[in-house]
Amino acid sequence: MIRRLLLALPLLLAACATPPAEPPPATVASVDLARYAGTWHEIARFPNRFQDGGGRACTNTTATYTARPDGTVGVVNRCRDARGEEQVATASAYAVEGSGNAKLRVTFFWPFYGDYWVIGLDPEYRWAVVGAPGRNYLWVLSRTPAMSEADYAAAVAIALGQGFEVQRLVRGEAAAAR
Repeated sequence: MIRRLLLALPLLLAACATPPAEPPPATVASVDLARYAGTWHEIARFPNRFQDGGGRACTNTTATYTARPDGTVGVVNRCRDARGEEQVATASAYAVEGSGNAKLRVTFFWPFYGDYWVIGLDPEYRWAVVGAPGRNYLWVLSRTPAMSEADYAAAVAIALGQGFEVQRLVRGEAAAAR
């Protein structure tokens, strides 16, 4: 019996070992929050329970960011649900120290925070790619309701290069309408 346990020990240890964690995605070097402020249109996203659960099926989604005097960022997300009714969610965010404002912690209800990492940003702030360190959330955002195919391809290439499963992206109604 003991001999069997000793022989099985390496297998048991191997089964308990977790593979090395993939490093988190890299963010852009810095984000000018004053330039980032304003309204962004969702072009594509990974399906998620906040926008796709509970009968929401959000379309025509926008996110509006406002720089506050105390250094935090106000967030207002809007979309149309499955019944065509507007849904609004407000939040507050703060930049993670040392991240060049590229990593934000967002709360829609305290004390719960989520990570909002800017992993891609057009130099003119025309579009952005936002994800989470676990690669379970991803959004492609644009200042306008539609993006050129070239800009969309560039944004998706950034996400792909950061290890996101871009085949999970679902393009929004605003993008499909152009």
